[in-house]
Amino acid sequence: ISGIPRYYFGVVHLLGGLPFAAVGIGLFGFSQVLVLIEMRNSNADVGAIDASKLTLKNSLLKGGDFKRILPPALRSSLLGTFIGVMPGAGATVSAFLGYTMQKFFKSKEPLGTGAIEGIAASEAANNSACAGAFAPLLALGIPGSAVTGILLSALMVWGLQPGPLLFTNSPDFAWATIAALFLSNIITLVIAVAFIPFIIKILRVPTKYMIPAITFICLIGAYSISNSMYGVVVMIISGLLGYLLVKNKYPLSPLLLAFVLTNLFETNVRKALLISQGSLDIFFKKPISLVIIILLFILLLSPTIRLAIGRLKPKAKAK
Repeated sequence: ISGIPRYYFGVVHLLGGLPFAAVGIGLFGFSQVLVLIEMRNSNADVGAIDASKLTLKNSLLKGGDFKRILPPALRSSLLGTFIGVMPGAGATVSAFLGYTMQKFFKSKEPLGTGAIEGIAASEAANNSACAGAFAPLLALGIPGSAVTGILLSALMVWGLQPGPLLFTNSPDFAWATIAALFLSNIITLVIAVAFIPFIIKILRVPTKYMIPAITFICLIGAYSISNSMYGVVVMIISGLLGYLLVKNKYPLSPLLLAFVLTNLFETNVRKALLISQGSLDIFFKKPISLVIIILLFILLLSPTIRLAIGRLKPKAKAK
């Protein structure tokens, strides 16, 4: 906010902070490469897959699968739409929050092992957030994400002014955009199903070939972020950190989610404190902010409360 550089330790690259893409590639990509290398060196089972089962028929959802994914998909769609409407959050935050929310509900398989409930929750939140970001753009002229911000600029170049009068002055464009959002999901489904036979062939590639290929993709992706070794260094350090967390059975998603939200959180807290001249009362005066803070504390304390209740039940039955 003040424009004064901090925490860059004399390194010019740190003035812009750590690149999100490099951190994400390191945590979820390079860390898994290190895990695979360790498993191969220890002759551990890396999860051999029966090639005969990798067919289009076995890859499609069955009737029972739809019943499993419907509740998490609906919950995450509502959550993603709500987050998409809020400027700055974006699809990435929605996907992680949708996946985190699913942990509070029952799944047939443990999350993190390919459970379709977790996949449906994160993807439904991700897709709905993209659509939700269009609501403030079309209705108020306020972009809800970086993508809609670019779209706002493009619309203004073409002489269109998003806002309350858009549906009056250019109803054909407004309703065509809404229709395109629905059609895009259908087109995505068709393309995804068409490419399943080719995508599943990747699972047949031996691990000894996958390790160097994934490493190469991680390095190229990290380097292309800033066209320098800075992104590569951040990716490698993040990968080592992710590997240590995985080895000690800590989830990676909360770390990346905190990385995304921390900047937004700090910026808006400092803005609020500047408005209130340093008084913390601003966070408790408004009913909306007070309710959010209460819900936050309930969410933080809920695991402890559930654990305490779980320990009290056996004692009550014993009596």
